[in-house]
Amino acid sequence: MAEKTPKRPLEGIRVLNLSWALFGPYCGMILTDLGAEVIKIERPVLGDQSRQWGPFFPNVEPPNNSGYYVSLHRGQKGITLNLKHPKGREIFLKLVKISDVVVANFRPGTLEEWGIGYDVLKKVNPRIIVALGSGFGQERYHPFVSPWASYPSYDIVGQAFGGFMELNGWPDKPPCRAGSSIGDIIAGLFLTIGILASLRWREITGKGQLVDVAQADAILAAMENAYIRYSISKEIPTRIGAKHPTIAPFDVFKAKDGWVVIGVGNDAIWRRFCQAIGKPELIDDPRFKTNPDRCAHYDELKPIIEEWTSQHNKRDIWQTLVKYDIPSAPVYTMKDIDEDPHFEKRQMIVEIDQPPYGKVKIVGCPIKFSETPITREFFGPAPLLGQHTEEVLQQLLGMSKEEIEQLRKEGVI
Repeated sequence: MAEKTPKRPLEGIRVLNLSWALFGPYCGMILTDLGAEVIKIERPVLGDQSRQWGPFFPNVEPPNNSGYYVSLHRGQKGITLNLKHPKGREIFLKLVKISDVVVANFRPGTLEEWGIGYDVLKKVNPRIIVALGSGFGQERYHPFVSPWASYPSYDIVGQAFGGFMELNGWPDKPPCRAGSSIGDIIAGLFLTIGILASLRWREITGKGQLVDVAQADAILAAMENAYIRYSISKEIPTRIGAKHPTIAPFDVFKAKDGWVVIGVGNDAIWRRFCQAIGKPELIDDPRFKTNPDRCAHYDELKPIIEEWTSQHNKRDIWQTLVKYDIPSAPVYTMKDIDEDPHFEKRQMIVEIDQPPYGKVKIVGCPIKFSETPITREFFGPAPLLGQHTEEVLQQLLGMSKEEIEQLRKEGVI
């Protein structure tokens, strides 16, 4: 019998998602979008700590009222399991035996304390891929051990330690955390890449492996040219606002109704830009003729540009500049995003029916495929706390209702 063609790339892959907060859950969300069967395993009663983070749905009781939790766990199955209980560990190991991936982002050593570290899991299932996220990396399993491996972390720690915050913000202000939790998000993306690469390696070798991603490493890896600038010049890059350190104009500018960004990446674009804003005389101005000239005299250039942008609305500036093939965009609010046809056409805003609240819009999947498109109908609700516990234990492990009820009485689930 011919194998059924999957509708999404990761159909047939089962993931045990032990993670909480944002780092691991962001990885779990991507795997879910790509078609994996992701089973979210949470603490009985309390669940994931992100269930306590807003925004909260009105008139819905905790622990099922967190919009934050919903945005990261759409389409997953949710079970509760006390991994500190011997029977909880036993159930988990049975699930590991029939799964492909385990994702977790507890402090290093936590799984080992619970008796379910990588050494144990790979004996239960030699094909298992264990993906672990943390602030500074794992304490064992490979030679890449940080002296700070045991230290706790959240997103803001990764942003600071990896060098991002020193570069983010304005020169006369303190270092600034990004408005989004990029320490967790970028690390979650790298964790996903590690899982996908390991699945490919397993196809060839039949073996699983451990994937270890540290927030600090992920942020440093995303710092573009900051380290090479230091490596070559020994000058320490620091905050310069929204402008680019080596390209001009490449910055945010005041518009009549908000802000607009303009990126002039080369001299040909510069010449078109001067025509677009009605100042062709700037083309041959010796202060601005080349990119190094424009960088050297940027304090003189920005007020000239802003004199023009401040007279126009941000969308009008954008539409004018794109006619001249100049990279530009209005600085959007979430309201602007909700109203722009781009995000609707790209199905980046999708609606789910989220019990017990009802219809809610969430962000979709940014990866588009020609043969396995991820469309609106694939986006299901996030699980209520423990919603699928009985289903998973019955269907995957063959437990009876009586056995499940006994586990509930014992505080295992």
